[in-house]
Amino acid sequence: MTQASNESGPLERAARGLDAIVEIAGRFGAWCGFALLLVMASNVLMRYLFRTGSIALQELEWHLMAPVSLLCIAYAIKHEGHIRVDILYARMSERTHQTIELISCLCALALCVIIVQLSIPYVMQAFDIGERSPDPGGLPYRWIVKSMIPAGFVFLGLQSLAATLRALEPFLNQKPPAANPETV
Repeated sequence: MTQASNESGPLERAARGLDAIVEIAGRFGAWCGFALLLVMASNVLMRYLFRTGSIALQELEWHLMAPVSLLCIAYAIKHEGHIRVDILYARMSERTHQTIELISCLCALALCVIIVQLSIPYVMQAFDIGERSPDPGGLPYRWIVKSMIPAGFVFLGLQSLAATLRALEPFLNQKPPAANPETV
């Protein structure tokens, strides 16, 4: 174990645990992206080489696109693959940066909680009525793809919580200013 990991506080350890969960979800989303590529290639080959197609395979494309987009949002943020507009931010003090980071993490966390709460009844309704594709030959169990909405925002919420814990660190671990030897 490294010296840095021995010295990390409880907030950082908790944040790393949340990061590990988001990492797993992101990797699952990436594998869904690979599966999406294979399904799309199969659809194109079937259409142009054999002059046939499958409604189920076409629907499977957007069933795979849901975990790719929704599960990988948190993964992208974890790996800082998102865009920040630094026009004003670069001119602010470090303390202002820390405050903005904490507030934005808390807002993201609140948004995730709201979307999860609002989307669960939507998924449950699809499950309860046994919603399926209206197209003949389409996929059943539409609730599975709809469940990616709350799942994606749960993982985004976990990543936002990890970022919140890290953003709290500077506020909780403030060291008093060192005494000036000239004034002692």
